[in-house]
Amino acid sequence: MRNKFDEQLSLLNHEMIEMGALCEEVIALSSQALTEGDTALASKVAPLDSEIDHKERDIESQCMKLLLRQQPVAKDLREISAALKMISDLERIGDQASDIAELARFIRKGGAHSHLKQMAAEVIRMVSESVDAFVRLDLDQAREVIAYDDVVDRWFDQIKKELVSQIAADSANPGAISQYVDYLMIAKYLERMSDHATNLAEWVEYALTGTRSKDGHWEAPDGE
Repeated sequence: MRNKFDEQLSLLNHEMIEMGALCEEVIALSSQALTEGDTALASKVAPLDSEIDHKERDIESQCMKLLLRQQPVAKDLREISAALKMISDLERIGDQASDIAELARFIRKGGAHSHLKQMAAEVIRMVSESVDAFVRLDLDQAREVIAYDDVVDRWFDQIKKELVSQIAADSANPGAISQYVDYLMIAKYLERMSDHATNLAEWVEYALTGTRSKDGHWEAPDGE
């Protein structure tokens, strides 16, 4: 019975890796579409976002079957519960990447803010390492991701400050101001993605310890 359960957990891990990889791909595509002004690349994001939605439903079904048929306890139960929470955050990341791709359609080629690409790369790193920490059950790696959220927050603060200065300097140019507002929205979407990646890592903590960190304090998740 345990061997069968371990096989199903292994399959769950594989599905989580695939969903995480799809999220990394949509972030990278939306970032590339933005920096290159490539509407063809932007159009590839929505179908991938749909794949992410399908993955969420498939993994949710798989988790429910494990809960109902195997009736796991202790650490196994926490691991499956964490996966259910994580797929919700991954789905939101896909949605926000799709929002960025939509905005990228209206930004001229080569016109994107120079730091947005770097910010997107940092978010991809956080998503990748969060999912990897879940699969490897690596608590140290999960906590490194949580700490790394500060790096993305600093990028957001820097970009916001620069854009506010540019808006003030170009106040007589409505077209330029509209672009700056789009850049700020994109930076905010990326900042939200990093928050979701932090949530992913916190749920890995929960799977391993029964608690998750939130706002700098250790606390049990809601309902625990």
